[in-house]
Amino acid sequence: MEPLKHECGIAVIRLLKPLSYFKNKYGTYSYALDRLYLLMEKQHNRGQEAAGIGVVKTAAKPGHEYVFRERALGASAIDQIFGRLADILPENLNSLSSEEVETSTPFIGDIYMGHLRYSTTGRSGLEYTHPFLRRNNWKSRALLLCGNFNMTNVEDIFDNVVASGQHPRIYSDTVLLLEQLGNALDKENHRLYRLYRDTMRDPYLEKRIELEIDATNVLKAAAPIWDGGYAICGATGSGTSFVVRDPHGIRPAFYFVNDEIAVVASERPVLQTVFNISSDVVKELQPGCALIITPDCQVSEKKILPKRNNCRCSFERIYFSRGSDADIYKERKSLGAHVVPDLLRMIDNNLDDTVFSFIPNTAEVAFLGMVEALNKHMDAARCRELEILSENGSIDKENLKRILKRKVRVEKIAIKDIKLRTFIAEGASRNDLATHVYDITYGSLKKDKDTLIIIDDSIVRGTTLKQSILRILDRLGPKRIIVVSSSPQVRYPDYYGIDLPNLNELAAFRAAITLLREQGNTKVIDEAYNEALNNLKQPPENQVNVVKMIYDSFSDSEIASKMAQLLRPADIHASVDILFQSISNLHKSVPSCPGDWYFSGDYPTPGGIKMVNRAFVDYYESTFIKTVSL
Repeated sequence: MEPLKHECGIAVIRLLKPLSYFKNKYGTYSYALDRLYLLMEKQHNRGQEAAGIGVVKTAAKPGHEYVFRERALGASAIDQIFGRLADILPENLNSLSSEEVETSTPFIGDIYMGHLRYSTTGRSGLEYTHPFLRRNNWKSRALLLCGNFNMTNVEDIFDNVVASGQHPRIYSDTVLLLEQLGNALDKENHRLYRLYRDTMRDPYLEKRIELEIDATNVLKAAAPIWDGGYAICGATGSGTSFVVRDPHGIRPAFYFVNDEIAVVASERPVLQTVFNISSDVVKELQPGCALIITPDCQVSEKKILPKRNNCRCSFERIYFSRGSDADIYKERKSLGAHVVPDLLRMIDNNLDDTVFSFIPNTAEVAFLGMVEALNKHMDAARCRELEILSENGSIDKENLKRILKRKVRVEKIAIKDIKLRTFIAEGASRNDLATHVYDITYGSLKKDKDTLIIIDDSIVRGTTLKQSILRILDRLGPKRIIVVSSSPQVRYPDYYGIDLPNLNELAAFRAAITLLREQGNTKVIDEAYNEALNNLKQPPENQVNVVKMIYDSFSDSEIASKMAQLLRPADIHASVDILFQSISNLHKSVPSCPGDWYFSGDYPTPGGIKMVNRAFVDYYESTFIKTVSL
């Protein structure tokens, strides 16, 4: 119900054949540029604040640009970028000679990089839009960089960059990584220069350096200090390119290689669709590894960092990634099925007076899994009743009709009106407009009798639920509304790329704090604050997540009940309950991606624990100390 900003989308294409090959086979020199557009559009859901592309032309003549970049802001950024390229590229592109295209035509090159951005740091604007470029007259030292990442130890990276003698222009993780990797790239250039300077002279020396730049050396020099989730893409002006993934596998990356092309994207089905390939030829870039492509088009996957505990992001599977992936589709259906036993207990197995639906569209697959499980339950109930009637000799036409008539009641309850926009209004006016964002299907419920069950992917802030959704659903006249979340309670912020909000914005956290206050047990909050202060004096690797103390006194159902109470608008008729997926059932449904720190508080890196402790100190000091001082 509440769209989350989250990790960005990446797309990298490396041609392994000359441009003339693609012109002859596919009829156009812009084959890769066209594919880049499709890769970005198919991942548009991953970033709608900004987009950017970069192209490296390794055969550019001296006096001609060899790295091209175009960026734009807003949800239409992709169209803006490729619209500009239509004006830049020659109208007679495919009539030009291959030499002219390879050496001097802009935005037609060997390496293509695309990025879709959602800001997770609060910083926005063109200067923060990927890809970033470190220019240099020596092609082997120029670096184009983009990524899907968020670093939790920016201070450490900053200190590392400054200690090397550099003066970063901007304090942001992207700029710092660019400078850090750029410094490591300079050192790799120097290593090769020292190796060959006594036996070779320019320009042959520089050409040898360009060919032998080893991206593994560059990455191994920079990556050990990184703490976070990342899939980072880079390319030098001389044709060395790489994509490196964090050792826990927090951020996703998939690739496809044949004799023509090497391609990387954030999602597997995107590659399948754009290149019309089967899932078995798409490989997952392994955690701690980098896909490296040399200037002479040798492709290999190299280990950069030791592989650590598997913490692939479960929220990717629940909500963010395209549901067209075969495995994700099954997992989301399983998530819906796993809530059914608890749901049946909540309604005392009364399916006759219960209607099932979903909001938003991303929850539809979980809804299908839920309905399948309900139908299995209904079939089993029919079989049991028929067995009893058969034993009693009571099977007749009327009983058969009555039994077979019972169905799981499924309705399309709410349809989002995408034409409505509420951002121009404020306060009460905005809240009123928000109640009209969805159209509802009148007459789909028995008024004051039916229970309405709505399944959603997740409940994070609960703002939309309170301000609009529950009021909208209440117009149908249900006796009771049960909101089902296919994910567990979101209790902790994320620091690896998903824009999960601050502690006090999380509905589960507010519910736990409210319970502690109501029980007169605020000493737990004070103790957690003191523990957080003590922890922050320790190195990150020695810290523990003190925010868990806030939840320890309560069961999941107690927090869910309090959330329902806090989120229910006072002016609606229906009672409201909330049912959450359990963490254990989440892992049963999504076994390959056990990363669950937003639910469990078990952050995979020390930096995440440090940041959540700092977040609690900030919350306490702004809420409790400030209130007392006033």
